[in-house]
Amino acid sequence: MSDTLMVSRAALHMWEEPCISGKEGSGTVFFSGCNMHCIFCQNYEISGNGSHLGKSAPDSTKASMSTICGKQISTERLADIFLSLESKGANNINLVTPTHFVPSVAEALMLSKDRGLDIPVVYNTSGYELPETLAVLDGLIDVYLPDFKYMRSETALHFSKCPDYPDVAKVAIKEMFRQAGEPVFEDNGLIKKGVIVRHLILPGHTNEAKEIISYLYDTYGDSVYLSLMSQFTPIGENLDKCASYPELSRKVSKREYEKVVTFALEKGVKNGFTQEGKAALESFIPSFKDCEGV
Repeated sequence: MSDTLMVSRAALHMWEEPCISGKEGSGTVFFSGCNMHCIFCQNYEISGNGSHLGKSAPDSTKASMSTICGKQISTERLADIFLSLESKGANNINLVTPTHFVPSVAEALMLSKDRGLDIPVVYNTSGYELPETLAVLDGLIDVYLPDFKYMRSETALHFSKCPDYPDVAKVAIKEMFRQAGEPVFEDNGLIKKGVIVRHLILPGHTNEAKEIISYLYDTYGDSVYLSLMSQFTPIGENLDKCASYPELSRKVSKREYEKVVTFALEKGVKNGFTQEGKAALESFIPSFKDCEGV
């Protein structure tokens, strides 16, 4: 990506955790590009990881901007988008995969706050963050919503080409917690500040999911919320690299998911979210091609 902001969608979004979406929706801004290279990326149209459903990823980890859905905009335009989402009734501003644009995002947040933005700001991230990056956002972010994808370096290398992910994510979440502290909620159940850590359970990786839950609970107790997600979408039978990732050709089974949730409950986790029913649906993945709201 260049140093110019690139955004693929800005609209009310109903498919986040209940305390974020609420009834009105979360004002989600999807940024194009990504600082990771997950083979199973659901948002492949905007991330640059064209490896999903038979679309071969480039040999280089850098995708051509011409292959990524999105529109280049100014910092001032991003501030306008934030205020527009607030005027539409958004419960919060939800920054999705913003890491590689943090200096511009911080500037846009300051501009919009100077112009009256008065709803919480959510930083929705893979968890692959440097504390120096997060320091730029100190005082600008109310809610941190990081993933904790992997506890094992070999898994992180195999699926996302980043063997240092576990160590990086631990340090990042520590800094997020320092900034946002324990969760605080409105009377209507919407979150005002705090940290919610997501974990997308992968097929055949329930033991690693348990390790992540243990680490987070042993470190933070119920001072952070956990969101255990069952919505993994299979990478598709036509993927040219599918032979290297056979475990990703199916959904997470009901038994696998229940095993992880039961472990969390037995561990003592009280503050968290689970997904019920058929969560691995395309309805969680919005359309990006028309660049709605940008």
